[in-house]
Amino acid sequence: MNLMKSVCLTLLAGSFLALGVAGCKGWSVGPDYKEPEIQAAAVPLPDAGYPTTNKTETGEFKAADAKDDPRKEITAESICSWWNQFNDDILTNLVEAAVSNNLTFLMAQQRLLQARWQLVGSAAAFLPKVSLDGSYTRSGAHKFTSSRWGSGKNYHGNHWKSGFDATWEIDIFGGTRRAFESAEAAMEAASWSLADAWVSLTSEIGSQYISLRTVQERLRVARANLKLQSETYDILKSRLDSGIGDELAVNQAKYNVEQTRASIPNLLVQEEKLMNVLAILTGTMPGALHPLLRDLPERDWLVAPQRLADIPLDTIRMRPDVKSAERALASQVAAVGVATSHLFPKFYINGSFGLDSVEFNKLFRRQAFLASIGPSFSWPIFQGGNLVANMKVAEAKMDEAALKYELAVQTAFEEARNAYSSYTQEYHRYQSLQGAVKAARSAVDISNDLYKNGLADFNNVLDAQRSLLTLEEALTILGGGITVED
Repeated sequence: MNLMKSVCLTLLAGSFLALGVAGCKGWSVGPDYKEPEIQAAAVPLPDAGYPTTNKTETGEFKAADAKDDPRKEITAESICSWWNQFNDDILTNLVEAAVSNNLTFLMAQQRLLQARWQLVGSAAAFLPKVSLDGSYTRSGAHKFTSSRWGSGKNYHGNHWKSGFDATWEIDIFGGTRRAFESAEAAMEAASWSLADAWVSLTSEIGSQYISLRTVQERLRVARANLKLQSETYDILKSRLDSGIGDELAVNQAKYNVEQTRASIPNLLVQEEKLMNVLAILTGTMPGALHPLLRDLPERDWLVAPQRLADIPLDTIRMRPDVKSAERALASQVAAVGVATSHLFPKFYINGSFGLDSVEFNKLFRRQAFLASIGPSFSWPIFQGGNLVANMKVAEAKMDEAALKYELAVQTAFEEARNAYSSYTQEYHRYQSLQGAVKAARSAVDISNDLYKNGLADFNNVLDAQRSLLTLEEALTILGGGITVED
């Protein structure tokens, strides 16, 4: 029993030593992580001001003074739940369904779960590895074998054995700690990747939903213009049948009608595709959402521009895609320490205790007890340059991860500035197109009256109707595009 007591005391002392070394970060080989410093140029935002308060006499737009700018400032809360700006229950329900049921998003959640369990596995490296073994052997030897030669007797015997084997690595040079740091950072990167997947998913839902409503609005415009053009054709055809019409005008009106009619099937195909895409994004079978999405709400989809005072670097750093790249860099820095630790010796405390007997009924007696304990170490003296090569590979991956992080920051700034500029400028264009559509509708009425009174050629009517259809389509598409950019 003294031996058993010695084993326990030695293992206990080894545990305190291992935990003490694990808590000493200064012993870890390899570089310590520090988030890279990135400077952002102090460049003003591409802000064109509010389009209804800063129009010049020539129709141009200029930046509004702060006191003349009624736009609300963009807040973090409005960005996180951007779909609420549309006050659309269908869109809100689609977003909620996608977050709960989208298969790609659920797979991203499983990747985060995998990373968490990998972190648990890395933490297990700090603890001793203990295994339970047991065996029974029945052996025999003939009297003529070399082992029994001269004894004149055959041999048959039993061997019963059972016990525990334990190995505990003392993390002197911090390889285990670096591995845990790498796994922890990788888990955090997976967590931010999940957040980025959430951003992408909700953005895709909004984009496809607005695209659907834009196509449906284009269908409404096409059908309204088809009705208008058909009425014009019917009048001309009736006059021709009465012997007072213009055959050329009738044919011109006819191909105008059919050209508009030919645009409708393609829009119907797009409508079907977009409804099916939204079904997949929300985790349902294609066709399941058709009753919900078929009808077009009568509303204005345009959201007025909002003001952004600045793009703080700290805000960009907290974007999920940027944060994921930063955590991936931290993981790779720790991986360099893991690779470096392989160049140094590893120290272990090894112990075993168990029972050994040739008779089963005596296996559990004190005399059958055996134990051993002692330190050991291993040091790879020559590996043909493999360990150094692995360390250099890890360092190159670390440098690559640093460049990826810097690129992620630059790309985030680019996307923020581009979106802000595009939305504000396109809103100006939307205002101009609204005026153009209003004028085109008046032109259609005037050209029809002039033609009926014989004061203008029918080509004026055709041009006015085509222009109206083109401008209404452009206004519809631009309205959807502005909401998506926002």
